[in-house]
Amino acid sequence: MERFQELREKAKQDIRKADHLLTTTYSLIQEPKILLSVANNLFIALENTMTALLEYERTFKRIPAFSESFDLKFTLYKNKLEPKYNLNKDFSRMLQDLNEIVKAHGKSPIEFSRKDKYVICSDSYEVRTLSQQDLKRMLSKAKVFIELINNITKENDRIFK
Repeated sequence: MERFQELREKAKQDIRKADHLLTTTYSLIQEPKILLSVANNLFIALENTMTALLEYERTFKRIPAFSESFDLKFTLYKNKLEPKYNLNKDFSRMLQDLNEIVKAHGKSPIEFSRKDKYVICSDSYEVRTLSQQDLKRMLSKAKVFIELINNITKENDRIFK
């Protein structure tokens, strides 16, 4: 199995985890900290999907080798592949937003739950909030993105069997 196929399958698993956490676990427990896990799984799924497309293009030597840095992969995706496949810019904005949330969580000195939201504060008191509604919208967009990339990368699957 090629690397892009492995990443494609891993992305499907991660999106199922995020979906289960949001729709089942969060609905039962109502603990806003779970929203952070949902955002993290969504980010991992989207990053793996983006990397699968990059690996697919690299397999056919359409793009040069790239490093594993998120920022470099994101730049390559945004500048080369987004226009090539005419992908909606909302996908890259969502990926960037989730990346910022994950980074903010890593650097945050203060995090807390308020009502049905999870609040992440930075050192300079910039506030990011996660809500169930926001994550549901992101989840549905992420599913569309994953399906689009799967269709693109499945085009030549018969070659790799």
